[in-house]
Amino acid sequence: MNPFFNTDAATLSPIALFIQADWVVKFVMLGLLLASVWTWAIIFGFWRRIGRTRKETEAFERDFWKADDIDAFYKTRADTDLPSARIFAAGVAEWRRSTQGTTIDRGGTRERLATTMGAAVATEIDKLSDRLNILATVGSVAPFVGLFGTVWGIMRSFTSIASAQNTSLAVVAPGIAEALFATAIGLFAAIPAVIAYNRFSHGINRIEARLNRFADGFHATLSRQLDRER
Repeated sequence: MNPFFNTDAATLSPIALFIQADWVVKFVMLGLLLASVWTWAIIFGFWRRIGRTRKETEAFERDFWKADDIDAFYKTRADTDLPSARIFAAGVAEWRRSTQGTTIDRGGTRERLATTMGAAVATEIDKLSDRLNILATVGSVAPFVGLFGTVWGIMRSFTSIASAQNTSLAVVAPGIAEALFATAIGLFAAIPAVIAYNRFSHGINRIEARLNRFADGFHATLSRQLDRER
């Protein structure tokens, strides 16, 4: 008889291992599976969000640098739901507040513009990074949760040995298999989370650098305009 199709081998299938597992190991497995589903949902959401943000930001900045009239561009594009648009709107708002008086403090205006747009960049990066900490948490915690299931399964195996007073593989195999299965689920949840966290962190860092360059360029434009103000 083929050993892969007999009854004993079937009991080592993932579904059978879950059904036969102790309630503590079942709880660990379910928690890790839910964490894995949640991780993949965040991964797909982040992937689409960062890709769309990068593409639309490039288009916005390209249109901005081609514009001849900043005020006209502000009227048509300031309400765009993009990080660069909100940085642009923050800079224009601060510019208008700082230059509406009869006397203009050029040094103070430049400093306030830099501070305002820098704060806007930080705010947008915080928004983009939302839920990224969940990937870091799953990636760091899931292996230890799986290890807890492993330890519990091995303890159960030793209990079975003591109860049956038999050290044969048939006695200890179920508990050890459950333990290793819990570890495998923990790694299944942790590995994609760590890879995605590192990849998305790199993507967000690139977006942050791009937004800072845009803010610096816009600050330079306003600074030149400030030199022409009386």
